[in-house]
Amino acid sequence: MSDPFIQNEQYNLIKEQVRLVKESRMQSLPPSVLRAVIDLAQSKVIYAFPEATTEQLKLLQFSTLQTNEAFEEYMQQLQEWVQPFPVVSAEQLKDLFPKQKKLRLPELADVDFGRLTYLSWNDGRSKQKLMICQHEGRLIGIVCKPSTNTKKNICAFCNQFTDVTYCVTITKAKQAKNPDYYKAIGTYICVDSKTCNEHITSQEALHTFVHKALQV
Repeated sequence: MSDPFIQNEQYNLIKEQVRLVKESRMQSLPPSVLRAVIDLAQSKVIYAFPEATTEQLKLLQFSTLQTNEAFEEYMQQLQEWVQPFPVVSAEQLKDLFPKQKKLRLPELADVDFGRLTYLSWNDGRSKQKLMICQHEGRLIGIVCKPSTNTKKNICAFCNQFTDVTYCVTITKAKQAKNPDYYKAIGTYICVDSKTCNEHITSQEALHTFVHKALQV
């Protein structure tokens, strides 16, 4: 039997495509159009798992489902194959931010690690947004400075139109003519990271942000 192999963002993608198929089956679409919608939805999911085994590919099949009950049962059963985000302790969080001497930690008991692509929280005292991400097989911490204003815009991570804040982080890249200068990068990110984790369907934008932040 396969071990959990679905990441949170992949589960969200499957959920999104399953919902599309379910809603399409409720409409009076021509059979050829409905077939095209189902095939495309199934292909998007399979494409997101390039290293899936034959057994895992079977678990990802939903194209033959027809009733609402079948769709709901499928998504419930799929949850047992979701690989949780690494559970971290308060001490581990502190180690990831060695320069933050008075770090305010999130309530870890309230964190659902089973539905995380990244862990993030706001430190009201330092007015910083702190992020924990997985990068090249290890956890890394990134400190961001969010803008004081929120606005409706597209979140770079989850691609949803929602309440976002412009977050800036200082990278490790230095300017050749000025070694004391460090490059800063910024992007719009969901104010509510919990909501972001519930909608993110790809790590591509997150990986790009992390890569730039760590790039020397």
